[in-house]
Amino acid sequence: MQLMHHAGHINIDELYQAIREKFSSISLATLYKNVHTMLDVSLIREVKIPGQKTKYEIQKESHVHMLCKSCGELKDLPYNPNEILQHSMKVSHYKADDVSIVISGICPNCQKQ
Repeated sequence: MQLMHHAGHINIDELYQAIREKFSSISLATLYKNVHTMLDVSLIREVKIPGQKTKYEIQKESHVHMLCKSCGELKDLPYNPNEILQHSMKVSHYKADDVSIVISGICPNCQKQ
């Protein structure tokens, strides 16, 4: 949890490498089991990014993600995507329970380069 909090967003490989520095005997299977348990009890959530490995973050207030297509920075942007969820259910008649939004573009630092 500390590694996720510090990183903000982290994929399973990055998490595994960081944990192995302190606990060299941990297996990838054990890490996956723990990650899935944390997902099941809503301590963390998945951030699915097209064309990349899934990242994980600690569960927090609703927000969307901004992804820089140049440097790969993934940043939280305060916004309540539940408005989109509610509208989508009204229009589609689906019973939906989650929404995840990743907006891609070029971050201010990469724009300067």
